[in-house]
Amino acid sequence: MRVHVDPQRCQGHARCAALAPEVFELDENGFSTTRDGVVPPDLELDAGKAVRSCPEDAISVTLEDSAVHA
Repeated sequence: MRVHVDPQRCQGHARCAALAPEVFELDENGFSTTRDGVVPPDLELDAGKAVRSCPEDAISVTLEDSAVHA
């Protein structure tokens, strides 16, 4: 599983970073980014919660070579 934050859609709510701090972090302006985009299997549940919590739908998920917008 990989995640990507669209910087054009992110509004800095930081819910993803609060729910999955091992996957998401905030940049110097308070907007979410991913550490490297790769989500270890043991963090997929937290990352999924973070993706679903984004009010701007700014996070995309890639599973097995196909992009899914959560």
